[in-house]
Amino acid sequence: MLLSLQAAVARQYTEHSGINQELGLVRTVGLAEPSAVTRALSALLAAVVAGFRGPAYLAIENAALRQQLAVFKQKRRRPPLSSGDRVFWILLRRVWPSWRNALVFVQPDTVVRWHRRGFRLFWAWKSRRRSPGRPRVDLEVRQLIRRMANDNGWGAPRIHGELHKLGFDVSERTVSRYMPRRTGKPDQVDRWKAFLRNHRESIAAMEFFSVPTITFNVLYVLVVIDHARRRIIHFNVTRTPGSTWIAQQLRDAFPFDQGPSYLIYDHDAKFSAAIDRLVESFGAKPTRTPVRSLWQNGLCGRWIGAVRRELLDRVVPFGERHLRGLLRSYIEYLHEDRTHLGLGKDCPLPRPIESRPGDDAKVVALPRVGGLHHRYRWRKAA
Repeated sequence: MLLSLQAAVARQYTEHSGINQELGLVRTVGLAEPSAVTRALSALLAAVVAGFRGPAYLAIENAALRQQLAVFKQKRRRPPLSSGDRVFWILLRRVWPSWRNALVFVQPDTVVRWHRRGFRLFWAWKSRRRSPGRPRVDLEVRQLIRRMANDNGWGAPRIHGELHKLGFDVSERTVSRYMPRRTGKPDQVDRWKAFLRNHRESIAAMEFFSVPTITFNVLYVLVVIDHARRRIIHFNVTRTPGSTWIAQQLRDAFPFDQGPSYLIYDHDAKFSAAIDRLVESFGAKPTRTPVRSLWQNGLCGRWIGAVRRELLDRVVPFGERHLRGLLRSYIEYLHEDRTHLGLGKDCPLPRPIESRPGDDAKVVALPRVGGLHHRYRWRKAA
């Protein structure tokens, strides 16, 4: 591994001697095991100096190789990677599209995993409690709420009134938070499944999900899906979702007021009463799922899970434009190439069965979604 890195750096010296002369100025001499900060600063300074004398692409590649070479020169059997090394590659991943080509000492998926870990740490720090919040509800009150609910089958308003008469100062929302969860009745579950099965040709559903970016910002994706063929009717990305933006997306999804008979969505505050009226103007019936009943909009949930596993767990988007392009490419693959169990192992846009054109024909792989997935077809031998 070390020899391959040294050969790569030597090749860079041969291709552009002027840049290498400048890079020699920032070489860390006399440090057997330079720190991560020193390695990162040396590599970045080398890129800046070389950028004034030659192509930026070659300068950045040389800096990336030098940073890895500095790690492997440490006098250890398996040199550890510090936080500075990880930050260097996370930043380089943002500014240099060809960062994968120069990455040798770790897998590209490892850099994506570093970014996800940094995103969680950043938002945990940003969401930390800066001042004491409301006092915790006493265990006695919590147990009393559950006891009243189980003994009488009361709801939160009735229990709140009873607690008020007993002298407990709690809000109705607090009572709702500590109510015992009730399992759905089997007949209600069966009726909902029958509704989805009998009306799936005229049902659409919409849902939001969030995506972190390389800069630890959060983007929101709205997706509208057709139940009949699992086809994505419309999607879009925004930083600030609101009722006005959602209304425009619905107009784009159902032009000429040609909507489905039923549109399923949850009780998110973004889906305001204005959205209900707009859906009704399309001739559709707004069908809201109960609170904490994600299974009632299961088709959207499964689609979002597939997007995360097959795309977003492997790529970190830079921003809205990048994420929009990734999703567009994935949806094209989803519609035309990917088979679905719910469609009898067919695609949303029906895909014909290919017959072997000849005995010498071979199966070839056609890359999809930037090579993350493939479609396989027969091709005659040349």
